[in-house]
Amino acid sequence: MAGSASPQPRRPNPPRQKQNDLRKPLQVMHISRKEEQNDPNGKTSETSNTELPDQQSLNSRKAKGNLVTPSRPSGYNDPKIQEDLPLNMGDEEISMGDLLAKEERLKQTDLIPNKNNFNSVNFVERSVDDFDFDEGAFLAALDENEPIGNTGETAKGHVIGIESDGVYVDIGGKAPGFMPKSECGLGVITNLKERFPKGLEVEVLVTREQNADGMVTISCRALALRKSWEKVLELAQKSSVVEVKANGFNRGGLTCDLEGLRGFIPRSQLKEGENHESLVGKTLSVAFIEVSPDNRKLILSEKKAVTAAIFAKLKIGQLVEGRVVSVKPYGFFIDLGGISGLLHQSMVTNGSIRSLREVFNQGDNVKALITDLDCGRGRIGLNTALLEGIPGEILIDKEKILAEAEERAKKAQSLFKANDDDDEIK
Repeated sequence: MAGSASPQPRRPNPPRQKQNDLRKPLQVMHISRKEEQNDPNGKTSETSNTELPDQQSLNSRKAKGNLVTPSRPSGYNDPKIQEDLPLNMGDEEISMGDLLAKEERLKQTDLIPNKNNFNSVNFVERSVDDFDFDEGAFLAALDENEPIGNTGETAKGHVIGIESDGVYVDIGGKAPGFMPKSECGLGVITNLKERFPKGLEVEVLVTREQNADGMVTISCRALALRKSWEKVLELAQKSSVVEVKANGFNRGGLTCDLEGLRGFIPRSQLKEGENHESLVGKTLSVAFIEVSPDNRKLILSEKKAVTAAIFAKLKIGQLVEGRVVSVKPYGFFIDLGGISGLLHQSMVTNGSIRSLREVFNQGDNVKALITDLDCGRGRIGLNTALLEGIPGEILIDKEKILAEAEERAKKAQSLFKANDDDDEIK
């Protein structure tokens, strides 16, 4: 193109000079402390290591992939180790075989302690008896540093401070426990200073473990609720009848308080369930249907209380009188004045019968002995076969058995008593 510079001709590159001469490594002078100690005149012997590696064998091994680049071993600066290490250690690559051979030589010279020459590094074994160990002091130190107040534990302490939002109680920890105002007790507390004067001894429940400052959160309310549930559970296990005061109502029934706990009485469990609003403020006798601390359920029953009151008057071997209210294929249901007992077909007579109606019909009066009581399930087991003199007598002369029921019951009761004595001896 016109006006442009003409291209410059290419100049041939000069031929590269063959590097026949290998670059010689720097000469390093080593001073052997071993030789210095062995010289009686105190003169040091200087040795130089000018050993050159075989470059061709090094390149061939590198091409085969047998070489590794190790890191400098511990003790590399020790003159004793430097005597046997190659000059290019850490700068050039060596094979794994060289490393293994070097390690074996180090072991033989006691520079690397092993199982066989462990005592060569002046290691002295000591037993436990050589140390001053006081077990009592050790346990005391553990007790002193043991954290006080795990969640769920009870603790006793003294009130040491009162704030507007809570109370501080000394329970023996690194820091006092803090009880929020809402956890100071059941119900509403308006005056903390009057309720918790300084120095007052209180028992609390730990609700939260130590924080970074060593302070735990405590509660009087939680401890009171725990004790209330324990007491209510004990009453329920005994099938006790308790009195409560109805303090509210809803469409389902009445609410009440029992040992500081909120209880509920369903309408179906009230004797006057149709107009249950009128029962608010009245005291009712109730029994327990469900007590569940985990779910915070406390279900009560007025009707069951009537049954429980009757059960409290009954005992095994007692003679009772009732009326047949229902005849079933498996026996008779007898009304005992508010509760029902079952006279099973196997307990009617010691003889054989073809039909239950051969003995009793609905509406007949019956006298029988109680042989089973289960207040929890509301079951009463009755028996007329024990009143018979001979097997099947009730089928022949039922009226005579009913007339002599009290005298015959005494004989049967003596048998119950004898069985009870045998059980106590066992």
